[in-house]
Amino acid sequence: MSAIRTNAAAAMLGVSPNTLRGWERRFGYPMPHRTEGGHRQFELTEIEALRQAFAETHDIASAVSVARERGEGPSSPARLRAALEAFAPDAADRLLEESLAVRSVERTVESVLLAALELLAESSAERAFALRYAAGWLAAATRVAPPASREEGALIFDASRAGDLDAPYVQALELFIRRGGLRVLTLPVGLEPGRVGAALRALRPGVIVLAGSGIPADALGRLVYASRQAEPGVDVLDYRGALPETGASTVKRIGPGPTAAAEQLRERLTGVVLRHPTVVAS
Repeated sequence: MSAIRTNAAAAMLGVSPNTLRGWERRFGYPMPHRTEGGHRQFELTEIEALRQAFAETHDIASAVSVARERGEGPSSPARLRAALEAFAPDAADRLLEESLAVRSVERTVESVLLAALELLAESSAERAFALRYAAGWLAAATRVAPPASREEGALIFDASRAGDLDAPYVQALELFIRRGGLRVLTLPVGLEPGRVGAALRALRPGVIVLAGSGIPADALGRLVYASRQAEPGVDVLDYRGALPETGASTVKRIGPGPTAAAEQLRERLTGVVLRHPTVVAS
């Protein structure tokens, strides 16, 4: 989408830049994002939608409502990034709800939510806020996912770290597996290897997924060994680079995104090939 600076956006609307910033604070619309240089930019489609609505209603509150009802096209990573950069969870909720009206949960998560997180600067307050927001949103979606309809299951050892972009990718994988009808259990990799036996006996997983890159390889090796001792013959898979790429590892990588990884797990566990359209940022 085309983007314009604050002064140009204000000129299109016939108001001052200060008035435009006031509308943003009051209504959360139009919502700018910031460039790497810190400059505010607005999506041209949002400004045009608001300009037309304002000309018709002559009241900014009504114009914002009309512009939102008419829509500005499908929610996009850029629009969600702008809401997260503004520390506006309500606006982020609204954008994800808009996406769910036209996309599946899987496409919304991968092509909008995760794609927006990728756009945020590393080690920034905006990304820290966005990761906490995403964790809550994904947890809520997982809680309302339907119960498993099959006996096959996957055990995920989560090696992501707080503030790490791996974390929402691991959460998304768990959500997608659940929505695919399979049983799934996620445990932290910090467990002592001798304490995983009860989880393995309860779930009897067909695969174990090492997810995230936040643990030393030797610790993962001990965990894999203990798992295979407790559940002989279980497949062990790597998601998001848990194991270093050495060329000698026998652990197969899945992914790279949660949609592809969940499909590969389902095919491996059930023999059923389920192909969704390729997920792309839109």
